[in-house]
Amino acid sequence: MDVLFTFVPKENQQERLQAEFPEVTFRFLYKNKSFLPTADIVVTYGEDLTADDIDRADNLKWIMVASAGIEKMPHAAIADKGIIVSNVKGIHKTPMAESALAHLLALKRSLPFIYESQRNREWNRKTHSSELAGSTAILFGPGAIGSEIGRLLQAFGVRTIGCNRSGDKAEHMDEMVSFENSLTALPKADIVIAVLPSTEETHHLLKKEHFQAMKDDTIFMNLGRGDLVEDQVLLEALETGEIGQAVLDVFEEEPLPLDHPYWQMDNVIISPHVSSHSGKYVERALDVFIPNLHDWIKGATSPSNPVDMKRGY
Repeated sequence: MDVLFTFVPKENQQERLQAEFPEVTFRFLYKNKSFLPTADIVVTYGEDLTADDIDRADNLKWIMVASAGIEKMPHAAIADKGIIVSNVKGIHKTPMAESALAHLLALKRSLPFIYESQRNREWNRKTHSSELAGSTAILFGPGAIGSEIGRLLQAFGVRTIGCNRSGDKAEHMDEMVSFENSLTALPKADIVIAVLPSTEETHHLLKKEHFQAMKDDTIFMNLGRGDLVEDQVLLEALETGEIGQAVLDVFEEEPLPLDHPYWQMDNVIISPHVSSHSGKYVERALDVFIPNLHDWIKGATSPSNPVDMKRGY
């Protein structure tokens, strides 16, 4: 059995795989797809496979995506060949939840102001700090990541409202609403956090009326995908004071163009798509892959975290 990694894990992680699966041929090649025609399994971040790649992958049966997002993959080509796709849904929850809390606490406790004062050697105590406790947060996408954010927010005394397609119950949410009814909940929110994937349904889901419904001091945070809101809509909401602050980890165009107004705006924090970064990332991905590979070798064909390429998640 041939397994092709289109990225290169650390040496000790490669040794872990080779020791556990001596019968498997592993190829760890950064964006080198020369062995794709003979690969039975491909492990990828999901951004380096094209329809042409899939067409010449004669033996390929399973793609394991070491990411949650699959929007850049050749969906139709993969679906047409009946290739099984799974991802590592859930491994991002710890670093992304910590990123969300870090940004919120930094803003509430005036850390950007404090750091700037230090750089300027200013003893300035006019911080205008506030607290998370007693506030309300709406989380668009209360899945594995959103629920973990909700758990941490609740520990700080924040009321949590989850928002998903159905409005069905989700963990660590005090209340639930559907996408359709989100406008009724937004006026309650001090914080709006989005961790939604990119699908046809979520594309530009948040529109001008959603930002108009928010408080003028709302903190809006997007850690999911940049196409959740049209860039111009969000820019106008920030420029006109419809919302107070934005923490943006994702953008419609990445990298963010150097001439984009966000770079110069005091009420925007630009995080260059790094909220999920962690030194434990690949280790956690392998913790998902290894049990699935054991089962695959035994004849199973249903790895955990399956992805429906037609639906896009």
